[in-house]
Amino acid sequence: MHQAGPYLGLGTQLAATIVAMFFLGRWLDEQFNTFPILILIFTFAGAAAGLYNFIKTVLELNEKRKKGK
Repeated sequence: MHQAGPYLGLGTQLAATIVAMFFLGRWLDEQFNTFPILILIFTFAGAAAGLYNFIKTVLELNEKRKKGK
């Protein structure tokens, strides 16, 4: 369990990024009356940013674990 600890929050962080960007896009669509363009743009941008952060963090954690052995 000690080794899995750093990985536990990554899925939640990925989902939270996507959901937050979706709601930001929805709010901006309401402000500028551009439905659904900004929802789509911000959702995909949130997914890309979340996946980038997820992969970067996993690679860093794996590298630290390898150096620790």
